[in-house]
Amino acid sequence: MAVVEREDRGRTAILRINRPEAKNAISPEVSQEMEAHLDAIETDTEIRAVVVTGTGDVFCAGADLKVIASGGAGAIATKKGGFAGLTNRDFPKPIIAAVQGPALAGGFEIVLSCDLVVASETSRFGIPEVARGLIAAAGGLIRLPKRVPLALALEFAMTGDPIPAQRAFELGLVNRLAPQAEVLDTALALAERIAENSPIAVRYSRKLVKEAAEVNEAEAWKLNGTYTIEVFSAGDAIEGATAFAEKRKPNWKSV
Repeated sequence: MAVVEREDRGRTAILRINRPEAKNAISPEVSQEMEAHLDAIETDTEIRAVVVTGTGDVFCAGADLKVIASGGAGAIATKKGGFAGLTNRDFPKPIIAAVQGPALAGGFEIVLSCDLVVASETSRFGIPEVARGLIAAAGGLIRLPKRVPLALALEFAMTGDPIPAQRAFELGLVNRLAPQAEVLDTALALAERIAENSPIAVRYSRKLVKEAAEVNEAEAWKLNGTYTIEVFSAGDAIEGATAFAEKRKPNWKSV
């Protein structure tokens, strides 16, 4: 049985962590299978976005503590993608987390590595690693201070206490809240909305937003100029304007 299942719906690939008996905890096999799926999706021109979710009532409880206790912590992360084959990866297509239940420890770090988040109204988020003598080493301590005020990031890190979905939504950690039964469909609708747009324009818009957050304004303007040239050279800008004038949907040239 695959511990990460892929299902394609239209222009979106769903990657589902499939270890419900272990609360979808991340094992070496999960990380390896996730990375292999992402490798295939990266070069699949039919797929425009990815939705990551879990099987059952838990999104992901983090690293498999049985693996860690047996001394296998180093095998959980892959060389290319890191924890879950995902958290360290520079993936070129939008990734949406569909969080149908608790996302704790490494599960929350997976969420933080995604571009957008749809969560159930009953989900919870937190990094409780300090309660187990660990630190959130899969990006949580790096990404949280960029997403919430420093005092809140420190509270997350030092208390380990989780927050409910509504609070995560208020803090901007979640884009959409939905009933648990509608989380995946809501995420797929968001992915399809993105897929309607020019692939190259989406790719470079996403890239610029993320990179501009890491550099000063002068450097950001240089990136802006470079990426604008890349987008205009692809031909989608002309097609978009022509389609608008002709009152039809555009036929994008880029992939």
